[in-house]
Amino acid sequence: MSAPILWIALPFLAGGAILFLLGEKYSSYVAGGLTALLSLIALFIPIDAALLLGAFSFKISSAIEVFGRSFEFSAADGPLLAMIYGLAAIWFFGSESSGAAHRFTSLGLMIIALLTASIAVEPFLYAALLLEMAAMLIVFMLVPIYQVPGKGVVRFIVYQTFAMPFILFSGWMLAGVEANPGDLGTTIQSGIMLTMGFAFLFAIFPLYNWIPQVLEESPPYAAGFLLWALPVFTVIFALGFLDRYAWLRNTAQISNAVLVSGLIMTATGGIFCALQRHLGRILAYAAIAETGLFLLALGLQTSNLLEIVFLALIPRGLELTVWALALSIIKRRAFPLKFSDIQGLARKYPIATGSLVLAHLSVAGFPLLAGFPSRIALWHALTNQSMTASIWMFVGMFGLQIAAFRTLAALVMADEDAKWELNESWIQTAMLGIGVVGLFMLGMFPQILQPFLTNLPALFEHLAQ
Repeated sequence: MSAPILWIALPFLAGGAILFLLGEKYSSYVAGGLTALLSLIALFIPIDAALLLGAFSFKISSAIEVFGRSFEFSAADGPLLAMIYGLAAIWFFGSESSGAAHRFTSLGLMIIALLTASIAVEPFLYAALLLEMAAMLIVFMLVPIYQVPGKGVVRFIVYQTFAMPFILFSGWMLAGVEANPGDLGTTIQSGIMLTMGFAFLFAIFPLYNWIPQVLEESPPYAAGFLLWALPVFTVIFALGFLDRYAWLRNTAQISNAVLVSGLIMTATGGIFCALQRHLGRILAYAAIAETGLFLLALGLQTSNLLEIVFLALIPRGLELTVWALALSIIKRRAFPLKFSDIQGLARKYPIATGSLVLAHLSVAGFPLLAGFPSRIALWHALTNQSMTASIWMFVGMFGLQIAAFRTLAALVMADEDAKWELNESWIQTAMLGIGVVGLFMLGMFPQILQPFLTNLPALFEHLAQ
C-alpha cells in the first residue's frame, strides 16, 4: 500500500462514491468513520517502515509518481496527517446535525484529498494548482444546486484564481535566486510576486471582503469548513516556502511585512467583529482575526515558531466546527441571523447558544478554553519583539470578546414569561457537547497536543534550527 493512495486517492474516490451511491442518512457516518480511521492509521502506523503482525508483514510505502510528478509522505508527516483527518472526521460527523450531510461529506472528502495532495506533491509549487482545484470544489459546496452564486462566492474564486499565477511565477523566479543569490533585482521581484500570491490566498486586508459576504449568502456549516480548511493548508504551504528558502526567513523586510499584515488583520477583524449585528458576519470577522494571528506567528523571529503556529492550528478546527454547527441550528429558527431575529433564542436553543458563545470566546483567547494557550504563547513572543504589536493584538482579541458578549446579550434578551425549551435533537446535543468538552480539554490540558508538536522539527527541518 502506498501512502499517497491511502491518504489522497482513497478519500477522493470515497467522496465520489458517496455522492452517487449513498443517501443522506449514512453519508455522514461513512465519511466520518473513514477519516477517523485514516487519522488513526497515520498516528499509529509509521510510513515507510515494515511492520510484522503474526505471520504477515506489510509496509506503507512513502511515494508514488503520477504523470511524472511525485507525491511523497515521510514518517514525519504522520502526526500532520493524523491532525488533518482527525479534524475532518469531526466536521463530517457533525454534518448530519447541520442538515447538510450528503453533498457536504462527498465534496468535503474530495477537497481534503486535494489539499492533502498539496502537501505531498513534488515539485511543491504544484501545490498552488491543487489549492485552486480544491477552491473550485468548495464553490459547489457553498452554492446549492440551481442557485446563482452570490457576490461573496464569486469574489472568493476570483481571488483564489489570481493567487495561482503569482505563486507559480514566484517559484520559477525563486529557482533563479537559488542559482544566483547575488542578483538583487530577481530577489526583489520574486519576493513581490510571492507576497501578492499569499495576499490573495490568506485574504489579507482589504482582500478579505468576500468572507463576510460568503457567511451571509451560504450555509454556515459549509462556510465554516472553508474558513478552516483553506487557511490551515495555506499556512502549511507558507511554512514550506520558509523552510526551503533561507533568504525568505532571514530577510527582515519580508518578516516585518508578514508581521504588519497579521497585525492589520487581527486588529481590523476584532474591531469590525465588535461592530457587527449579524451572527454570520461576526463568525467571518473572528476567522479573519484568527488568520491574522497565524500571520503574526509566521512573522516572528523566534525559534519556537512552529510550536506557536500549530498550537493555534489544531484548536481552530474544533472551534469553527462547534461555532458553525451551533449557527446552523440557530439559523433554522432565525433567518437571516440578525440580532433582531435571534432575541430570546437562548431559551429555545440553550445548548446551541452556550456552544456558540464558548466557541467564540475560545477564538478570542478566553482563559481555560482551547484558544487561550496559543494566544498566550504568541503574545509572550510578540511582546519580546515589539510592544506596539502586542498592544494591537490585544485590541483585536478585546474586540472579539466584546462581540461575544454582545451576541450573548442578544440571545438571552427575552420576555420574563418566556419558557425554557430544548429544541436541539439528541445528535445535535451530543455533537455540541463533545465539541465543548474538547474546547475545555485543550484549554486546561494543552499538553495533550505535545505528541504532535514534538515531531514538527522533522517536518520543517530548517525552521526548527
